[in-house]
Amino acid sequence: MVIVFKPGAEGNELEKMKKNLEEKGITVSITIGQDQTIFGLIGDTRSLNPGQLELSSVVEKVMRIQEPFKKANRVFHPEDTIVDVMGQKIGGGHFGVIAGPCAIESEEQFLTIARSVKKSGANFLRGGAFKPRTSPYSFQGMGKEGIEIMKIAREETGLPIITEMMAPAHVQQFAEDVDVIQIGARNMQNFDLLKEAGKVKTPVLLKRGLSATFEEFLMAAEYIMSEGNENVILCERGIRTFETWTRNTLDISAVPVIHRKSHLPIVIDPSHAGGIYWIVEPLTKAAVAIGADGITIEVHHKPEEAVSDGQQSLIPEAFDKMMKKVRLLRKAVLEMEK
Repeated sequence: MVIVFKPGAEGNELEKMKKNLEEKGITVSITIGQDQTIFGLIGDTRSLNPGQLELSSVVEKVMRIQEPFKKANRVFHPEDTIVDVMGQKIGGGHFGVIAGPCAIESEEQFLTIARSVKKSGANFLRGGAFKPRTSPYSFQGMGKEGIEIMKIAREETGLPIITEMMAPAHVQQFAEDVDVIQIGARNMQNFDLLKEAGKVKTPVLLKRGLSATFEEFLMAAEYIMSEGNENVILCERGIRTFETWTRNTLDISAVPVIHRKSHLPIVIDPSHAGGIYWIVEPLTKAAVAIGADGITIEVHHKPEEAVSDGQQSLIPEAFDKMMKKVRLLRKAVLEMEK
């Protein structure tokens, strides 16, 4: 249930209603917008009478939320969420460009790529330190050593670092060492992991599961937000379909659907969606055109030697050329929306 207050509602009146609701066992989440204040009620609200609540002189309207996700719901929080990481923003009109190799292989490799993607316009660095792989015999990542290399790159470039967390036991280390915690598609419904990520304030990049519905996707975000961490960035990275020519099938409809249903920003991962380097740019253009809040791109200076996902990685020169087109396309999209 959501209570929307009239403009100018005073603090004492709001506090009194909040106290009365909490005495009934209701958790109250407060959103303060430019013009209005909103109470999002979480818990068993069946005993509350919307008509009676609307009798208050400070209440404009009361609405019941039918969807099971509450904190992630746009009704609950009408204004776009903007996730700010070291001054780099995603959401609410701010476009994030996340780039880097699939896996961290060495300090020289990661720093070479980090310097290149920053020069081309990336404002976040990505890289895999712990790698979830389909085969147990594939490269599993450098682990903690990889994170230390990312920290060196952050110090040199000034860009925030993003890497994937796989185990609940790692949450405190990640909260201290990285700027955005990534939760991968395979772990989207690892609820223990989601809960632990929700207990820290570090922003979370949550990838959509291979066969997850939009509701399941948003409910995974709800797990994180319900523990107190509301800095969530959603990521559409392609879903599993019958098609075999591409690694996955990019569900571009995720962007308008999520924007309609939720206030959380959503970025597109064309690298994992297509799985082939030459399809990354067309999918990136589609992401920009449809209004995504950002993109995450795999870049490698020697993809033929990459230990992971070299076939879907752009070389730095290709990434640079693509970014020039992204800037032009985004400018055109913004002009059309005026």
